Amino acid sequence: MIKAIITDIEGTTSSLAFVKEVLFPYARANLADYIHRHAQEPKVKALLADSCREAGTELDTGQIIAQLIQWLDEDKKVTPLKSLQGLIWEAGYQKGDFKGHIYQDAAACLKIWKAKGLNLYIYSSGSVQAQKLLFAHTEYGDLTPLFSDYFDTHIGGKKETKSYEKIAQQIGISTNQLLFLSDIKEELDAAKAAGFQTLWLTRDSTPDPQAEHRQIGSFDCVVLED
Repeated sequence: MIKAIITDIEGTTSSLAFVKEVLFPYARANLADYIHRHAQEPKVKALLADSCREAGTELDTGQIIAQLIQWLDEDKKVTPLKSLQGLIWEAGYQKGDFKGHIYQDAAACLKIWKAKGLNLYIYSSGSVQAQKLLFAHTEYGDLTPLFSDYFDTHIGGKKETKSYEKIAQQIGISTNQLLFLSDIKEELDAAKAAGFQTLWLTRDSTPDPQAEHRQIGSFDCVVLED
């Protein structure tokens, strides 16, 4: 019997296009201005110092911005960049420049599952801060109260079995009572190897009954035993 559900974000609860066509371009377009405006604030100052350490050399503000944009364009999973993106997105959400995209079926089912007493968790490569911002600013309102906790790559890579073992230990529920939802086969493989039950979201294609993980087209197709 499933006692908790862990879900990915991009391609699962939310459109890949939202991240690639809204969030990433917004961060890129506003990164330089944000840094110039907030460079002396302790949090941003620390992230700029971390960026220099990541680059392996001392950089002035202009060079740091150029390095961050290069990492962004290369889709590097660099911690200070991810943290700065989160701060820029927070400002964008607060100004109402965009809302976090959540599929209607995902929002509805998450609410139903929570009402049934299931614990819900997020595991995404985006920072925990970015995850919370997205779910706090949706067209369905603030969905963050639905979730018991959030996990990002600080716990490990999403294609590594140990990451899912750590999540299970932290949650305190046996792996065979945990369900992981994702649109990426390699992530599902790692979760299954850890003992999780798995479902493969195929929103943009017809589910393949012969796939290694059961495929579904939407959250509406998730069947849980009472």
